[in-house]
Amino acid sequence: MLRDELGDLAAFLVVAEERSFTRAAARLSTSQPSLSKTVRRLEERLGGRLLIRNTRNVSITEAGEQLLNTLRPALSDIHNRLQALSLLREKPAGLVRITTGQHAADTLIWPAVAETLHTYPDIKIELSLDSSLTDIVSERFDAGVRLGEQIAQDMIAVRIGPDLRMAVVGAPDYLGRYSLPQTPQDLTLHSCINIRMPSSGGIYPWEFSQGERKVNVRVDGQFVVNNIVAAVKAAEEGLGLAIVMEDQVMRQIAEGKLVRVLDDWCESFPGYHIYYPNRRLLSPAFQAFLQTLRRRYSA
Repeated sequence: MLRDELGDLAAFLVVAEERSFTRAAARLSTSQPSLSKTVRRLEERLGGRLLIRNTRNVSITEAGEQLLNTLRPALSDIHNRLQALSLLREKPAGLVRITTGQHAADTLIWPAVAETLHTYPDIKIELSLDSSLTDIVSERFDAGVRLGEQIAQDMIAVRIGPDLRMAVVGAPDYLGRYSLPQTPQDLTLHSCINIRMPSSGGIYPWEFSQGERKVNVRVDGQFVVNNIVAAVKAAEEGLGLAIVMEDQVMRQIAEGKLVRVLDDWCESFPGYHIYYPNRRLLSPAFQAFLQTLRRRYSA
């Protein structure tokens, strides 16, 4: 197979996966007109339409679907074999792509990224901050970092962080106007700062536990955000109660800017894990990053 033909097939695969020439061009670091020309050249060579283009999106023809199903395992095998060749290098090198949420990035991932890049000058790391449950296989990430309870069963998951706790907090002036909640159900009498979930688009139900008792409460209030930092700020401004990770408000609690309530209903839960497909050959670069994360957690 000629080099240009292999490149055209790889370009088609990305467009078919993204269902968009714009997104595919960004992923391939090329221009949209150039990518469109590449796909047309492939269609002319094969003698049929592979993609149907319109102003909003791109759909795949039956022939395109057959080609896509052929290319995915073939190119994946090539990728794995190239990674195997990189094992012969004396020093880890290459790109590591990780998807994670903001809190895990701030508390665990960024320190490990800095250490890895200082230690291995031939390694590059791309960090995607996204709180939604990204499909790391289709999006071509080496791994994702999420809470243990959010990881699919067909993934290998490695613990990289301690147990976590949630904290319900409010400003002293807000709590001075209302009676302190004694049980999670009392929150329905309060103005609460809701958080919209990035994955489902729904409002996060506040989750509590006390021994064997599990309680979810749907709260209400004047303010809704999709960012924890904004929720903490709103609580400091006295707009209502907020539920956030405990370590995100320890300073404000110590300084008296926020007061904690329902502490006995906020039990610890398993912390962050890094996860990756159980059949993927791990590159030396990713192994080096993973070892750094595990060593920091063990320490």
